Amino acid sequence: MAFTKILVANRGEIAWRIMRTAKAMGYRTVAVFSDADKEAPHVAFADEAVRIGPPPVGESYLSIDRILEAAHKSGADAIHPGYGFLSENDAFASACESAGLVFIGPPASAIAAMGNKAAAKRRMIDAGVPCVPGYQGDDQSDANLEKEARKIGLPVMVKAAAGGGGRGMRLVEQDGDLLEAIRTARAEALSAFGSGELILEKAVVDARHVEIQVFADAHGNVLHLGERDCSVQRRHQKVIEEAPSPAVNADLRARMGAAAVAAARAIGYRGAGTVEFLLAADGAFYFLEMNTRLQVEHPVTEAITGQDLVSWQFRVAAGERIPFTQQQVRLDGHAIEVRLYAEDAYAGFLPQTGHIDVWRPASGPGVRIDHGMKDGLAISPFYDPMIAKVIAHGATREEARTRLIRALRDTVVLGPTTNRHFLIRLLEHPEFAAGEATTAFIGKHEFPAPEVSEAHWTEAANLLWRASAEKYAPALRGWRNSNPEPTPIRLAADTTERLLHVDGRVVGNALFHIDGDDIVVDLDAHTVRFTDKTYAPPATAAAGSDGKLRAPMDGRIVAIKVAPGDTVARGQTLVVLEAMKIQHQLKAALDAKVESVSVHEGQQVANRTVLVTMATDAPAH
Repeated sequence: MAFTKILVANRGEIAWRIMRTAKAMGYRTVAVFSDADKEAPHVAFADEAVRIGPPPVGESYLSIDRILEAAHKSGADAIHPGYGFLSENDAFASACESAGLVFIGPPASAIAAMGNKAAAKRRMIDAGVPCVPGYQGDDQSDANLEKEARKIGLPVMVKAAAGGGGRGMRLVEQDGDLLEAIRTARAEALSAFGSGELILEKAVVDARHVEIQVFADAHGNVLHLGERDCSVQRRHQKVIEEAPSPAVNADLRARMGAAAVAAARAIGYRGAGTVEFLLAADGAFYFLEMNTRLQVEHPVTEAITGQDLVSWQFRVAAGERIPFTQQQVRLDGHAIEVRLYAEDAYAGFLPQTGHIDVWRPASGPGVRIDHGMKDGLAISPFYDPMIAKVIAHGATREEARTRLIRALRDTVVLGPTTNRHFLIRLLEHPEFAAGEATTAFIGKHEFPAPEVSEAHWTEAANLLWRASAEKYAPALRGWRNSNPEPTPIRLAADTTERLLHVDGRVVGNALFHIDGDDIVVDLDAHTVRFTDKTYAPPATAAAGSDGKLRAPMDGRIVAIKVAPGDTVARGQTLVVLEAMKIQHQLKAALDAKVESVSVHEGQQVANRTVLVTMATDAPAH
């Protein structure tokens, strides 16, 4: 089981993070990359790098044949799958073994046992692990799933049996939404995981999402390293993770830990894994799933235990014993992690694409930032839009929280819209500060989009003016800083345009980046993109009211719901666009008649591409 060269079958921040530990332990490293990632930092960091195909995941990161070919070409004798992609694919683990490669993860049999939520849940029930009431049967017809959901009782969760990460998952609270949720979840599951099988679970309202980090070796040793609280979520995807959980005391930790260890033992587990539970308000906990891989949020466990979990993975894969007993595991202080995404948190968490113009991660006591970014790197529509994980550790939860807020404020990320401002608001919210946030936290509070401040407008106009003056300095020799002539500049931010008279005197401390006619300005962690409209005609119509439905981001057309000649009502779904593993329902902004459809199903489209044109003077009746 000895190995010397590790191929990391993943990308971005996790590939870079795994290779850092591998190099520190003396291993050689091999990166793989698609054409979209050829300039990524993890590729440059590796000792060797192998191209595995074009950007679509099915032709690169999800291609077992291409990954194995890269291992053969590079002479790698071990593969670490990271998380996502092939990390929980039992066929991949088996293929690695058949090819004589060490798979740095659990046995294929353990992955298969937990890879399907329905089968895993049945197995956990048999093992005596408490589970959420639901349906995990073979009859997958729409009619039967509707019937079983009503038998369980609303609210109910519809979940992809083969999935995770919020894909193929829908919360249904009203009976009329049930059939559409089943069909949408199945379509998303098919696209993301290759299986449309679904399970149903009773929605445990206002619960906490608490998971236990387990570790096992090939010598029969299994232990846990405490819990992580991942309750703060959007679209059933984690936003904030912390360890330990504010809701878990020593007794509950011992009971949940014992259940997680029992789950791992029941499937002959080996390596790092996470057993996820719902923790109800009354203290009862229920098995959700087991992730047979390293988790995105593993750094908070590393922070409070002082251990490098990736090094543990390497040692266990090499046949060594876990270096500790359960009694020797100590939890020190508190750690909190947030996921910094390229997304508009104030527009339904809409993923964003584009280039990261400026990237300056923060540093400081207790601060750790795992990322795979650099200036100019593109956020691709083909992959998850996570930019970085920002982690803070402190002696107390409050120290960790305040350090994390400071780290987010000190992190510079200019380019596509990010959720940085939103994350700070979450961390500063009194309910989170008190440690009382549940899975309902984001949904039950209003987080309206912040208004663009007067300072933003003024700074943007003056910075643009100053940049123009410096660019055309020979033509501006009559300009005097002591008494400059006011200059009119017209700026636009989203659908708002303003005419400002500026003199070039920048008085604030804004961070900014000028990109052609655009300027991105960051003040007090609120980043706004302005467009110079000084020499353009003023905007007249509101977005979408011109009768043209445009793609809100790069993506692939998976369904077209209308045809030329159809009459449509405002709010009706016209096109379904898949981007960054999520299906987005694109709706009509007004009552109208469809004039033309400019795209076809399966087509890859760029941001702002016109998809459907409607006659705005022919409203539906």
